[in-house]
Amino acid sequence: MSFFDSEIIQEEAKQLFQDYQSLMQLGGSYGKFDREGKKLFIDQMESIMERYKIFMKRFELSDDFMAQMTVKQLQTQLGQFGITPQQMFDQMNLTLERMKAEIENP
Repeated sequence: MSFFDSEIIQEEAKQLFQDYQSLMQLGGSYGKFDREGKKLFIDQMESIMERYKIFMKRFELSDDFMAQMTVKQLQTQLGQFGITPQQMFDQMNLTLERMKAEIENP
């Protein structure tokens, strides 16, 4: 069975994408959130980023050809911006840390 034929992988990808899309729509109002709302948003973003890291690690560890191609495509796309997948995650975490600091020290 192909990596992408797995119902678990398909459902997880679908849920991760839907959760991310919903959070991004909500994020448009981030500036209007109170302190607790901002904390909750950041916590949700951290959770999604962690889920995404785990999801991508499954691709990396798979010996399925299409999974490996997906990893290579991501590396190529990010490489066009001069970054690696790890640098992308590091930058996202840095942004979330700055958002947390802004809440604590307005």
